[in-house]
Parts: sequence; structure tokens; C-alpha cells
Amino acid sequence: MSILIIADDLSGAADCAIGFASAGLQTVVTLDALNDQPDAQVIAADTDTRRLSPEQAAERTVAAFKALHKPGQRLYKKIDSTLRGNWAAEVAALQPLAGLAIVAPAFPATGRTLRGGRVFVNGQPLETTDTWKLENADRPADVESMLIAAGLSTAKLDLDTLRGNPDVLVHHFAELARSGTQAVIVDAQTENDLLTLARLTATLDQALFWIGSGGLAREIARLSDFFDTPARRVETTDGEYNQAPILVLVGSLSGVCERQCTVLKEQGGLSELIVPPAVLRQGISHQDWATWQARIGEQLDGWSDLLLRIGRDETFDPHEGAHLSTMLAALVEPHFVKVGGLIATGGETARAILTTVGIDSLQLLTEVEAGVAFGRPSASRHGYRPAIITKAGAFGTDRALYAAWQHLSETNDRSQPKRPRIQGLE
Repeated sequence: MSILIIADDLSGAADCAIGFASAGLQTVVTLDALNDQPDAQVIAADTDTRRLSPEQAAERTVAAFKALHKPGQRLYKKIDSTLRGNWAAEVAALQPLAGLAIVAPAFPATGRTLRGGRVFVNGQPLETTDTWKLENADRPADVESMLIAAGLSTAKLDLDTLRGNPDVLVHHFAELARSGTQAVIVDAQTENDLLTLARLTATLDQALFWIGSGGLAREIARLSDFFDTPARRVETTDGEYNQAPILVLVGSLSGVCERQCTVLKEQGGLSELIVPPAVLRQGISHQDWATWQARIGEQLDGWSDLLLRIGRDETFDPHEGAHLSTMLAALVEPHFVKVGGLIATGGETARAILTTVGIDSLQLLTEVEAGVAFGRPSASRHGYRPAIITKAGAFGTDRALYAAWQHLSETNDRSQPKRPRIQGLE
């Protein structure tokens, strides 16, 4: 069994695929959703559809599936564990092509669970969290209603049934498929619940695909007997450029990420620069653009690890995140050759910096903590391949960024190397 993962943002693609890399499978994340990776056992394609209209997102998702899917390959549609984006429209578009949709967004390792078809975050209903309110004020966070609105017929699978007799459960899925049900919403409270679901559905003969966050994907990765070839450990040799300093880019404004930044500064002692949104909105024409670009260069020239963040003001709109992230990447680009390790928090931020510096795919290597993925560029436009860690903005422990920084600090030579001369990045 090989796996095709289709995700709607880069950090999501990475946190979903990293479980397979940790299990020893050749795993690649690609930013070009139409670019095949023939040597990979697991391909995670970022379609970058989070901010599109539902119709555009569905169209791009189907195009990625048709371009990348191979006979015998299983499909995993990665969705955000807090139901952001156009996930329901994307699932509805894939369902006629892939079969019964097994919908299980729970990610217990990060505090996301599903009960009665509703998402809870650390025991709190999703609708009451800042994560949901930031972008979805006054909208219900109900999995079933979202799927029905997208045109799918649904059924729910509760915990008692999931944890019951396996033979009865197999019969139940067969009956659902025969009844014309298109999507089954599966409650899960623990990793063992998801493992039970993974084992069962991997053996079913009927056409189906999985819909979930990194939680269910991690449990599927544990099913080593179902993969076509033996797991292969990927060598994690360091390149000559993967050295100090480390740059931490933060585009997320979530409370979770704010706490992570605080811990990183207190325990890691990093310098911090917070770029005003006004500078990023206006870009190179802003009177302070050159000053900010110089300040970033000075920090990195001094071999100082740097925490670089997008600020917030009274006119901030969450929907401008992609533009602000793109402009933040533009500030960094002239100095990227000085960076020995990169940590990018937030899918839009990660995609913006990698696209800007010409990196279109990552070979994933290991997991720093749940959903925090470490890898290296498979290739880059300029041949420069620093160590890279990605993390979704709104989850992880308070120590997640610090743990990521520690991982790069221990991986990289902290001495001052001779910097390469790379045309286009100087």
C-alpha cells in the first residue's frame, strides 16, 4: 500500500505525512500539487486551497487527485482538525472518484477529539475557542451539517460501536455502503480509537478514502503489514550549509503560538523582531521597508538566532494572512543564504518562504513532537538545502517552538561556517 495525501496547506501536509516518515517510509511533501514524486511511498500534496472559494478548492483538489493518484494507492484527504478551510467541498468533490468517505478529524495527541460528531479542543467545544472565533464567528462547528451542506449523505459511528465487536463493525460499514451513504463520521477520543479505525478500514474491500488530520494518519502509518515495500530508513546527513543561525518565522496570531513564542524567548534567548502589518501591506514601497530588511540582515550577520513575527494592529484581517506572509518572505529572501535552519509556523507562512526561495518539495525525516515535522528540501532552485521544521500555528505544546529550535541546534554545527555564494540569493 502506498499513500497519496491531499492537504489544503503546507504545514498540514507535513504534520499529516510525518508519521509515515517516522515509520521509515520514503515521504515527500510537494508544494506543486501536479508534480509527481515517483520514488516516494507517501506523497503529501499541498493544494493551497485554504483561502479559495469552495468551488475553486474542489476543482483544484480533484485536479491534484487525477494528476497524482496511481492504481492501488490509497487516498488520505487531510483536513484541519479545527475544521478550517473548504474541506467539506473538497471531500464532496473527491467522493465520486474515491468511494465511501471515512471522516475522522480527531487528533488526540494535540487535544482534538470528536464526540457526537462535534469537535472538542482540550475538552472545550470548538465553537468556544479563539481558533474558531478568529475566522468563523457565528458559524456552527458541526461536521455533519458541513458535509450535508456540501451535498453528501451522511451517517455517524459512535464510540460504543467503534469499540465493539470487529465483525459487527465490518458488517456495519458494508451496510452503510449498500445504503448509499457517502460519508461516515467517526467519533474518537483516544489514539487507540483511531488505530482501531485504521486497522479495520485498511482491510475492507469496498472503495473508500480517509478524511482526517494528522491523528488518523499516524495510526495508519503504524500498519506496516499493509505497505507494498519494506520501510526504508532515510539517511539524515547534514549538508555543508545546514549550520547557524536559525530563523524562526511566525505568521500565526493564535494564543497557542503566542505562548510558544514566549517560551522560546525565555528558554532559548532568541532575539525577536515583530514586523508591523502596515509595512507588510504596503511592501517595498513602504518608507520603512529597507530599514526592516536591513535589521533582519544585521541579526543574521551577527550569527544571532532570530524570531521574526508578523505583528497585529487594529485593522488586521485574518484573510490578509497570505499576503502578509508573502511580504514577510520577501523581507527575508535577500538574507536566506545566511540561514542554517528554518522553523516556519503557520501553513501560509511556510509556503510563502519556501516558494519565495525556490524550494518546491521537502523530504520528511522525523517528528519533533506531535505534528511538528523536520525535513530537508528534496531540491531547490539554488541548490541550497537548509534543515526545515514546519508547524501549524494553532496547536502544539507551549514548548513546541523551543523543542523545534533545540532540535535544529543539536542537529546543526553551531560554529560560523563559510557561507556559500548562491546567485540570486545574495
